[in-house]
Amino acid sequence: MGATLANHEFRTVWLAEAQSVLGDQLTTVALALTVYQRTHSALLAAVAYALTFLPALAGGLGLSHLADRYPRRTVLVATAAAQAVFVGAMAIPGMPLVPLCGFLVLARLAGSPSNAAQNALTREIFTDDELYLRSQDIRGITTNTAQLAGLAGGGFLVTMAGPSVALAVDAATFALAAAALYRWVLPRPAAGDGTARWSGAIRWVAAQPRLRVLLGLSWLVGLAVVPEGLVAPLAREIGAPDEAVGWLLAADPLGFIAGVFLLSHYLSAERRKRALGVLAIVPLVVLLTFAGRPSLGVALAIIAAAGAAGAYIVTVGATFITWVPNELRGGAGGLYRTGLRVAQGVGVAIGGALAEWTSSASTAITIAAATGVALGAPVAVSWARVRLQETGTPG
Repeated sequence: MGATLANHEFRTVWLAEAQSVLGDQLTTVALALTVYQRTHSALLAAVAYALTFLPALAGGLGLSHLADRYPRRTVLVATAAAQAVFVGAMAIPGMPLVPLCGFLVLARLAGSPSNAAQNALTREIFTDDELYLRSQDIRGITTNTAQLAGLAGGGFLVTMAGPSVALAVDAATFALAAAALYRWVLPRPAAGDGTARWSGAIRWVAAQPRLRVLLGLSWLVGLAVVPEGLVAPLAREIGAPDEAVGWLLAADPLGFIAGVFLLSHYLSAERRKRALGVLAIVPLVVLLTFAGRPSLGVALAIIAAAGAAGAYIVTVGATFITWVPNELRGGAGGLYRTGLRVAQGVGVAIGGALAEWTSSASTAITIAAATGVALGAPVAVSWARVRLQETGTPG
């Protein structure tokens, strides 16, 4: 990874993204606590939490094409500056709840073209497949680490200093990101000619069989994240203490970080692509062991192992972006990210319904995992065919 970090443009994009992710976690915690403290309503607090990701889903399809229409550095700088303004407005003490939530929606909508521009710009920075995949490894590790640190540190900061201070810190991270991106990322012309419609990338991806297979591999994550939505009933079912909920939540991202590091250290980009179909099913196979109703220690190990196996998703995303023409990468990246988030949300909802139906979190996880293996097997076979067409060699 050292060769990747030696590139000053990537370091800037990477650090800007990391501090933005940290700031987003501060906003999530601050908003949830603010709404609950003022209304004492668990429902309104949950609605406020939903607002932290619903705009990003809508913007992922509707706004990501801006990363193709305009220069990507300009998109990154403008969106970071806009988020600094919107979050800064949220930090004003005593801000009423309705405009507070409105500014949050605007801030998260502004982040949609930013995510698309980051992915596409990184591929422009690294034209070598190996270096590009390593850069995505670093981003995956950093994002998960920042989310864990942000949620833990966010709770502490909000409790000690108050929501307004936490939101002001978040606004400052976006302002710093905008300044750094403008100063250290080289200007490049827009990838597209400005005439393409917002749905152009979506239609192009839909017509590419190999990209549809990659989307299928990514959507399997939706069933692999079912344990994350069931940590509270799972802890209760296995007789674990209340604090075990936090341990169970942390197990998956910690395993993911370890898995990305191991894949990056031991497997080349080509070998990872060759094994992609099998790797996509491994997390679900690991989760099948919940059929044995494990103890807390074993459950933590299973979830961490599934998280480590889930590191395959970095290779899926990198391959997807690589196979899309540069002038469509912003819109296509938005489609990919939105599909991934929707799959995760639907998977968690399915897991909750199964747990309600079976009265057992372990059984729900097992059923979801078995379904994932059944759905993933034909997708893995399709990937083997794609590989055969691409390279002339199976696997």
